[in-house]
Amino acid sequence: MAEDLKHRLVQVAGAAFARRGFDGASIRDICREAGASVAAIHYHFRDKRSLYITCLEAAQAEKTHLTVLAAHADAPARERLRQFIHGMLASQTAPNKPAWHMELILQEMIRPTDATGELVERFIRPMASALREIVDDLSPGIAETAHDGWPTGFSIVAQVLFYGTYSPIVRLLMGDEAFQRLSVDAIADHITQFTLAALGKGHPPTVSTAELAGEKSS
Repeated sequence: MAEDLKHRLVQVAGAAFARRGFDGASIRDICREAGASVAAIHYHFRDKRSLYITCLEAAQAEKTHLTVLAAHADAPARERLRQFIHGMLASQTAPNKPAWHMELILQEMIRPTDATGELVERFIRPMASALREIVDDLSPGIAETAHDGWPTGFSIVAQVLFYGTYSPIVRLLMGDEAFQRLSVDAIADHITQFTLAALGKGHPPTVSTAELAGEKSS
């Protein structure tokens, strides 16, 4: 029962923080919606900040796990790149994932709190480090270039985040029929191919992601 209440508090609080931000979401409102007492917050989380960090962890942990573990160290660099991209895409588009997960992370990125540093060190930096290793294996010495190679990793992640964050816009631009054919596999193939071409390790994409999706389903 205690774990059920703790889970319910995280779900309710996560949605409240995503809608109203850290300052706008009140503990009393969260407890009322969750059917819990304020004492339950102190028992399970100590205070509002600890509850907020727990919600951030819940929103980010699955993505980190799927993305970092997907990129197996013994696979060729090209395959590890695709695994990384696919894992990140899949975690963003998981059908049962609460909407507040992405909304809360975006809220924290837009209006950073003092929890941002902890979020970066515990979750985002491990992902960034794994991706940097892949990119360095693909292009040895890139870390020695201007900006230590960081922009390359940022560009890859930005492509992935676009499809997760702006999917309603993508649907409107492409139309429903084409959007429905835009599978995770197709997007992962496209971003991987695009990235390899940018690194001088492959040819530019010559077909659309919709065509790629059609080939995979046939």
